[in-house]
Amino acid sequence: MIAATGVDESSLHYRGWRVVLACFLMAFFMFGFGLYGQGVYLVELQRAHGWPGTLVSAASTFSFLLTSVLVIFTDGLLARIGLRSLILCGLSALGASTALLALMQTPWQLYLAYALMSVGWTGMGTVVIATVLNSWFDRRRGLALSLAFNGATCGGIILVPLLLSLTGSIGFRSAMLAATLAMMVLVLPVVVTFIGWPAGRSPVPGGHSSGDGTAAPAHSRKALLANAAFWTMVLPIAVALLAQMGFIIHQVTFLEPLIGRSAAGLAVTIMAAMAVVGRLSLGLFVDRLDPRLACAASMTSQAAALFVLLQSTSPMVLLACCAVYGFSIGNMITFPPLIIQREIGSAAFAAAMGLGTSISGIISAFGPGLVGLVRSFTGNYTAAFAMCVVLDLVAAGVVLWRPGRGPRSQLRSPDGAQA
Repeated sequence: MIAATGVDESSLHYRGWRVVLACFLMAFFMFGFGLYGQGVYLVELQRAHGWPGTLVSAASTFSFLLTSVLVIFTDGLLARIGLRSLILCGLSALGASTALLALMQTPWQLYLAYALMSVGWTGMGTVVIATVLNSWFDRRRGLALSLAFNGATCGGIILVPLLLSLTGSIGFRSAMLAATLAMMVLVLPVVVTFIGWPAGRSPVPGGHSSGDGTAAPAHSRKALLANAAFWTMVLPIAVALLAQMGFIIHQVTFLEPLIGRSAAGLAVTIMAAMAVVGRLSLGLFVDRLDPRLACAASMTSQAAALFVLLQSTSPMVLLACCAVYGFSIGNMITFPPLIIQREIGSAAFAAAMGLGTSISGIISAFGPGLVGLVRSFTGNYTAAFAMCVVLDLVAAGVVLWRPGRGPRSQLRSPDGAQA
C-alpha cells in the first residue's frame, strides 16, 4: 500500500476519516457478532435445541481455525475482486451467518453458519481494516487504526448486552434477525459510499489499479517466511495473545470465588472500558513512538498486572489489576500493522498482515485450553497465570530484537529484488 501523503491528515474534511468510520462499523459488527457474541450463541442454542455445549464450542473452534486459514489469502482476494467487493462479500456472509443462527434447526446448519462467519472475518476483519487504513494514512496511521479497532471493543460492550436484552424481550430468533437488519442498514451504505483506495494511487507499488481498485500482489508468502523481521513481530504477538486469551476466558472463573459474581462481572466491564481508553490514549501519540518499544511496554504491563493479581485477594487491588491489564488489550492488534509498515514496507503489507494474523490466530487459539490444562493439573490458577506472566515477558524481549541492517528490514522477493 502507498500511504496518502501530501494531504492534511489532521483535517476532519480529509476523506480518510470517513474511511475510519466505515472501518469502525465493520469492526463493531464483525467482532460483536463473530467474537463476543459467541457466548450468547452458546447459551441460546443449547436452550433452543438441546444441543450439548461441546457441539457449539467445537463449531466456534472450527470457525476460528478456518478464519486463520482464509485470512492468508486476503492479498490475493484484494487483487482479484477488489477492496469494496471483498468487504461486501464479507458483509453478506456475516449477515447470512447471523440470520442462519436465528433460523437453524440441525447441527450441520450450525457449522455452515460458522463457516460463513469465517468468510465474514476474511472480508471485514483486522487484515482488511489495517490494509485499507494503511493506504489512507501516513502521519496519523496509529490514531486511525486505534479509532477503527475501538469498534471491536465497542461491539462487545454494546452489541452483546443489546442482544441479551432483545433476547429476553422478543426471543433469540427475532433478536438476531433485528440485529442483522440493523447491521445491513448501517454498514452497507457506508461501505458503498466511503470505502476505496486513495484516488490515483495503486494499492501495490509498481502495480496497477483498475477502476474497482484491484491490483496484483507484489510478494510471495515464501519471501515473508524467510524474513527475520516478520518473525520477530509475529511470534511475540502470537505468544502475548495466547496469554491474553487464556486470561480473558478464565478471568471470571478465577475472580468469582475471591470477590463474588457481580464484582467479577464488574471487573470484565472495567477491563473492556480500559481497552477503549488504552487504544485511544495510545493512538494520540503512537505515531511518534517506536512501535516495537511500545509493544514491549504493553506486554510488560500485562505481565506486571497478572503478577500483582496473583499476590492479592483485595477486591480493589484485583479490580485495579484488571484495569491495568485491559489498558493494553486492544493495542495488541494495533501494533502489528505499525511494525509491518515500518520494517517490511507497503508492498507486502496485505500479505504480511494476512499471514501474520493467521499464525497468531492459530497459536493464540490454544491459550484458553492451555491455561485450563495447567489449572486442572495444579488445582488452582497460580501456576497457569504465572505461565502467562513468563510468556508475556519472553514476548516482550523477543519483540525488541531488530534483525537486519538499518531501521527497516527490506523484504526480498524470490528473484532477489528488493521491495
